[in-house]
Amino acid sequence: MRVLVVEDRRTLADRIAEGLRDAGMAVDVANDGAAALAAAEYHQFDVIVLDRDLPVVHGDQVCRTLAGVEGGARILMLTAATTVDDRVDGLELGADDYLGKPFAFRELIARVRTLGRRAPSTPPLMRHGDLTVDRARHRASRGDHTLSLTRKEFGVLELLLAANGAVVSAEELLEHVWDVNTDPFSRIITVTMTRLRRKLGPPPLIDTVVGKGYRI
Repeated sequence: MRVLVVEDRRTLADRIAEGLRDAGMAVDVANDGAAALAAAEYHQFDVIVLDRDLPVVHGDQVCRTLAGVEGGARILMLTAATTVDDRVDGLELGADDYLGKPFAFRELIARVRTLGRRAPSTPPLMRHGDLTVDRARHRASRGDHTLSLTRKEFGVLELLLAANGAVVSAEELLEHVWDVNTDPFSRIITVTMTRLRRKLGPPPLIDTVVGKGYRI
């Protein structure tokens, strides 16, 4: 899952990003509304954690703009204003969920994960033969064997299964599993794929389609 955190307080933004990464998500950060809109234009996010009181472009306008994009990211709005009217206003702008500050970090992670699972085309439990991936619990198994996967390996496996047999390019893997700070010319995809194949064991599940990408 790829998440955009939009928060003008850099220390808080970095703390949120670090916590979400620890929970297995790829995270980018924007510190104002204009930067958020630019990031959403060039990258595809699953969830956007959006502070409401932003500089340059207000969070309300950012929410209104991004909520109007068909098939766009789910939006979790954050704000220090927690009255019923504030929550209603945020939801009417197009936010999918609303969380008041201060918040418990476990709740933030739970809400982000819930929003990330809302796409009807990607069920929380995915299977392919004897392979099972539980997106809700962040677990994977093959047969009776539980797989010990890193968060990036899990993200790659999740994306390949969600493609339902279609080829997933290296660019798509970088876009969804890693973040904007990843060097696109590194061998990170190849290295991760080699380790994932080794952990999945025989018979092989992941095919390489030369010049195009990977598929299960």
